[in-house]
Amino acid sequence: MTIKEFFSFRQNKFFWVNLIAMVIVVAFALFGVLKGLDIYTRHGEAVVVPNVKGMGVAEAEKLFRNQKLNCIVSDSSYVKNLPAGCILDYNPAAGQKVKEGRTIYLTINTLSTPLQAVPDVADNSSMRQAQARLLASGFKLTENQHVPGEKDWVYEVKYKGHTLANGEKVPTGATLTLVVGDGGELPQEGDSIGTATTAPVSSGDSAADESWF
Repeated sequence: MTIKEFFSFRQNKFFWVNLIAMVIVVAFALFGVLKGLDIYTRHGEAVVVPNVKGMGVAEAEKLFRNQKLNCIVSDSSYVKNLPAGCILDYNPAAGQKVKEGRTIYLTINTLSTPLQAVPDVADNSSMRQAQARLLASGFKLTENQHVPGEKDWVYEVKYKGHTLANGEKVPTGATLTLVVGDGGELPQEGDSIGTATTAPVSSGDSAADESWF
């Protein structure tokens, strides 16, 4: 075959029609694939995560649902001055753009106050040492209760009138009362604090009468 014969097909109009048709088919196929990928990945569609800090979970769920978002509680923490169950934080955060149907992970304030062990300060600490340890642990203190004993020595720790055992737990940040000595002497075992009683007196025993008055 000569070179002239090899390139003679270019003069055939059916060749060009088929070539153009192939180009059009390939172009439409590529366009369809790209369009399908855009739809599948929701390209360009996004919603802004609303601000729900401080809200209750039910209220936040409603707001997220209106934005076509989902939410679940994934963690909890404790902040004393905030309502139980309110939202403290979440991820993705407010203002971020996410796709519809995205799940938002919430961190809420604990529904009940956590318990905390009271430091062992009863009968082994001075008042100042006990106060320092309890305050450092986040507890509050009321006015001390005083009892006879070594001055400023801590004999007990009370919560709502209940004497706490070593290692007993109370709500975090609870208000406690220290029972401390006032410097007075402790009652000794066998001490008699009873009152004298009067014995029957016979009419003829005046000496005995004088001994009871």
